[in-house]
Amino acid sequence: MSVATIIARVDADDKRNFSAFCSSVGLNVSVAINIFIKTVLRENRIPFDISGTSQTTRNISNHDEGIHE
Repeated sequence: MSVATIIARVDADDKRNFSAFCSSVGLNVSVAINIFIKTVLRENRIPFDISGTSQTTRNISNHDEGIHE
């Protein structure tokens, strides 16, 4: 198996809090992200509901718009 790197921009506080959460459950960020990726590929879907009215969805849209500017 070859290994590739994924680079993603995230809020600094979110990164710190996510890393702390991962540590609290015995994982590191890389393992947690790999679990997410494997679950998406196995189930062929995002493993949680995404609603068009949530603040998270609006934040993602705003983030994506900023990338394309």
